[in-house]
Amino acid sequence: MALLAAVDIGSNAIRLRVVDVDPPSPGPDGSSVEPRFRPFREILADRASVRLGHDVFTRGELEPTAIAAACEALRRFRASMESLQVDRYRAVATSAVREAANGDVFVERAEREAGVHVEVIEGVEEARLVQLAVSERVSVGSRTALLVDIGGGSTELTLLKGQRAIWSRSLPVGTVRLLEAFLEAGRPIDAMHREVLDEYIDRVAAHALDEVREVADGPIDMVVGTGGNIETLADLCPVPSAFPEGRAIDVPSAEALFESLCTKSLEERVAAYGLRPDRADTIGPAIAVLCRVARSVGLDAVRAPGVGLKEGVLVDIARAHFLPKDFGNELSALEDACMRLGRRYHFDEQHGVIVARLAVRLFDDLAARHRLGPRDRILLHASALLHDVGDFIRYEGHHKHSYYLVRHSDLMGLNPEERELVANVARYHRKSPPHPDHDNFKSLSRESRAKVKPLAAILRVADALDREHRSKVADVRARIEGATLVLEVVGAHERALEEWTVIAKSGMMRDAFGLEVKLEKSSERPAEVAVPEPARSSPGTRLPPRDAP
Repeated sequence: MALLAAVDIGSNAIRLRVVDVDPPSPGPDGSSVEPRFRPFREILADRASVRLGHDVFTRGELEPTAIAAACEALRRFRASMESLQVDRYRAVATSAVREAANGDVFVERAEREAGVHVEVIEGVEEARLVQLAVSERVSVGSRTALLVDIGGGSTELTLLKGQRAIWSRSLPVGTVRLLEAFLEAGRPIDAMHREVLDEYIDRVAAHALDEVREVADGPIDMVVGTGGNIETLADLCPVPSAFPEGRAIDVPSAEALFESLCTKSLEERVAAYGLRPDRADTIGPAIAVLCRVARSVGLDAVRAPGVGLKEGVLVDIARAHFLPKDFGNELSALEDACMRLGRRYHFDEQHGVIVARLAVRLFDDLAARHRLGPRDRILLHASALLHDVGDFIRYEGHHKHSYYLVRHSDLMGLNPEERELVANVARYHRKSPPHPDHDNFKSLSRESRAKVKPLAAILRVADALDREHRSKVADVRARIEGATLVLEVVGAHERALEEWTVIAKSGMMRDAFGLEVKLEKSSERPAEVAVPEPARSSPGTRLPPRDAP
């Protein structure tokens, strides 16, 4: 049993949820593969009506009074967590803080004044967490589902086939953003404002919805909605017949409700529908977004399982608290995301796969030397898959183009610092080594900088082993003999160019590991590449004493 807490710092409100969680039940064979938890027992739910997105989406900054109010709410939440003796918590901030020019000021003040560590997450991480929450409540089976999480600053779309995400996109069409940019607070929505609202949503969402239909490659079986406005709409516009997963929203009824809302002022909406003021002014934009998405995939009902971002945070830290880290599953999920990105830019898939396999083989054989962990192995694998993706722009300087494309892409499973590290490793697979004067390198944290050179050195050798992109090298084994790294190469006999290139590109191996490279031929069949053993992990922030560092 564990007491866990999630703090969701959104654009429209700040929420705390504390739950009591039991370990997941093991499967019939004693394993806990894809575990599901028993329903969490609610201990505390708290909410502060702080609209951080009020000025962000028009002026680009969090206003000082909003920061002060948010810190006051977090102080209250911290006191509640301390009194309940919470074992672990995670506080996440979304688009308002993410986009604010002074978002770092809020994060620093939250830590200093409230003792709460705030993690600013990207849209792709929001989507991943919402997916975790939905997977605990909705059985997708072998069907195709589109998840729609409508927040104050953004809407996250995630396409699932079975329980696996195959596509995700974050769109700047949150309810507070739309309200602040296009509507007059408190007033009815006239024809002109409604036309502007609809046109903006269509322009921003149209390309993503086209991608949804293309990637789905067939009918979408269900739309699943999450977020506070979704729950309100499930009350106001219910589908007459219940779905197995619970409530659902009738889209035609929601469209009729929107027509009615447009004619009413804020006070009239509050009185007519029993809404809080901060819900009464955002529910209209939420309907506009939700109906646009549902109609685009031809469905008249949106399932509303009653979960959202904070529930996904709780599932995430519950898994980390009770279960060993599943590096094999992490590798598989990130590989899927890299392959989708690579195919978007028409990369040489066979070359990327071979280089990734050779790179992780070298990583494993050099483990005693580099002392990096299983997560770093996964990051090297991602870098190797995508190292040549910059060819899409131009071969000359493609290593720099690879850096740009990886750095600016959504890769589900990587946080921003990890994505920056992967982009740097890909960038240094050729040409000059990392240098303190390189802006991309010096912007990394000290810990990440220490990892880039050994990982890039391994990638250079792996890439050289497939110099001609002709798969002449099937496998490689590495062993250290004194100050020499001996590479036992398995594959075709005619590979003189590959072997020459390995020696030519071994300078970073010498700099990073203090090893000269020597090649040795072998006629043995390649061995299977092993997945590292799971190790225990503890994401989520433990609640230290107030005076702890």
